[in-house]
Amino acid sequence: MTEDQNLQPKGVVTRFAPSPTGYLHIGGARTALFNWLFARANGGTFLLRIEDTDRARSTPEATEAIFEGLRWLGLDWDGEAISQFDRAGRHREVAEAMLANGTAYRCYASKEEIDAAREAARAEGRPPLFQSPWRDKGPEDWPSDAPYAVRLKAPREGETMVEDAVQGVVRWSNAQLDDLILLRSDGAPTYMLAVVVDDRDMGITHVIRGDDHLTNAARQTLIYQAMGWDTPIFAHIPLIHGPDGAKLSKRHGALGVEAYRDMGYLPEAMRNYLARLGWSHGDDEFFTTEQAIEWFGLEAIGKSAARFDFAKLEHLNGQHIRAADDSELFAELEKYAASQHAQPFPEDRRSMLRHAIPGLKARARTLKELLDSTYYILADRPLDIDESAAKILAPDTREQLRKLTSRLQHATRWDSSSLEEIVRAFAEDEGVKLGKIAQPLRAALTGRAVSPGVFDVMETLGPEESLARIADQAV
Repeated sequence: MTEDQNLQPKGVVTRFAPSPTGYLHIGGARTALFNWLFARANGGTFLLRIEDTDRARSTPEATEAIFEGLRWLGLDWDGEAISQFDRAGRHREVAEAMLANGTAYRCYASKEEIDAAREAARAEGRPPLFQSPWRDKGPEDWPSDAPYAVRLKAPREGETMVEDAVQGVVRWSNAQLDDLILLRSDGAPTYMLAVVVDDRDMGITHVIRGDDHLTNAARQTLIYQAMGWDTPIFAHIPLIHGPDGAKLSKRHGALGVEAYRDMGYLPEAMRNYLARLGWSHGDDEFFTTEQAIEWFGLEAIGKSAARFDFAKLEHLNGQHIRAADDSELFAELEKYAASQHAQPFPEDRRSMLRHAIPGLKARARTLKELLDSTYYILADRPLDIDESAAKILAPDTREQLRKLTSRLQHATRWDSSSLEEIVRAFAEDEGVKLGKIAQPLRAALTGRAVSPGVFDVMETLGPEESLARIADQAV
């Protein structure tokens, strides 16, 4: 894509530009989300660029992991993903243009010379900035056939200012900014040059990224100015920390998004939670993606680091599970089960599962918990009775189950309220509290001491399966 070939989108244009050197981590996912929300909130365009210039570390597998992570989160990008590596010719073209207009120069200094100059500056108490002796030399001074890097001829006086949409006005003394390398001696473009050229050619209007890139904004601004290009609006968002305030690590939750999928979080809950990490809309904690798009703006992004909290994420996920449409949640549960290599739901149990979803989702905080709670529906007879349930199924309780069976066999309606009436009346006749009957009934029906409501369980299983399971234990 050359400058004249540019088909720049109109209006707001954002981008997410990850390096494909590993999974899509949670910080990157939030950056992608903020860019996606801002574009969608403003009727704009959200682009994806894979910054794969580090050929030693970039892998097709990592690129696919990024695609998969974004797809799972529901962050659709516009058009095709762009490879930065494929645009190296365009990056070199801009570096040559800067050489021609005098805003860049050839530097023939060796690595050893640069290291020695930096060390001397440190010894003298000066900033270790390399000031190249080649900065003001012309063709007549260039060695023939010697390798050289192309450096930006950065201003040495005054200051560089960035008006950041989150951080406010940030200034750097130009004396603290060195002549950064644009092209390495092997002709490879550097990250700084490639990012600026790509953002300009892609028509990026807003660069929303982590505040660890804030100093890069100063250096990149100098490249924009050297080419006479307008700078985009920068918005540097604070990083995510762990609950203890330390930099986010794996022990806090700095995992790939696929790990959250495997733990049973819903994509809409992840979007909701990640949006709240550094951005807010009043006191709203639970909101839909449609509401997030309607409300999102850069002015509501805070300057302080956000803190990742698994407990809050789990609570929020539970809210989204309860708010989900039952049919859609069942479809999500099937996809989750498949992703965990679980056996497909048997056809003869699917209607039972669908029927149980409203009751099961009331207690579940994750899809994993929801799937675990379906065990009593998917289990085959005779049930595997766990230790706690076995203790409940003592000889006297088994006798009560035998007596209860005849009443259940004559039930005219098999719904939870009717079944509760039958069991409650039986308990009264036996002179015991309801729990003394309900607990062994639960153990016989599910094989466990804890389950969804026992009468909901019976309604879901239906009369034939329920009576068969009770008969298995009432011996």
